[in-house]
Amino acid sequence: MRYLLLVLLSALLDALIATAIPAQAAESPAHVGRHTSTPEDQRDIRQVVADFQAALKAKDIHKLASLMLHSDIEWVSPPSPENLKKIRESYDPNANGLRAGGFRDFVRFIRESKVPVEERFYNLKITQDKHVAWVMFDYEFVEDGKVWNHGIESWQMLKNIDGKWKIANVWWSTNMLQ
Repeated sequence: MRYLLLVLLSALLDALIATAIPAQAAESPAHVGRHTSTPEDQRDIRQVVADFQAALKAKDIHKLASLMLHSDIEWVSPPSPENLKKIRESYDPNANGLRAGGFRDFVRFIRESKVPVEERFYNLKITQDKHVAWVMFDYEFVEDGKVWNHGIESWQMLKNIDGKWKIANVWWSTNMLQ
């Protein structure tokens, strides 16, 4: 009897919620959510992700650089609005927290590191439409076997004139553990 009552109450609650949530003004156009993607492109994008992880672990700077569209891509963990406000008040009223060329600093850090370094990816999601793709995942940055920070990371990728997928920019959030 209790089970039947719970089922009925659940159905009634579902009906109330459905009527309380306003319907969209119009249906989405047919093209929304339809992307041009091929299994080959998806495979190639996943290979860039795997190559990135392997090159980082091997400290293969040349391989890492070969995965980038160019060496001055935007490569940054944007500061929080609070930190950006402090930066603007302290010394740079025009700071926006973004800059090109961070990849060069990253490569220098990897090259000079005396301990093993790797980045672990979880929940990888690829959204691709023709020659443009977004790769997003949860990450852990690991130095000497210890997780130092984690967050979400997003790559914008571009298929170049030679048909190779390249990383065009990298943004990530940073949550420090150490």
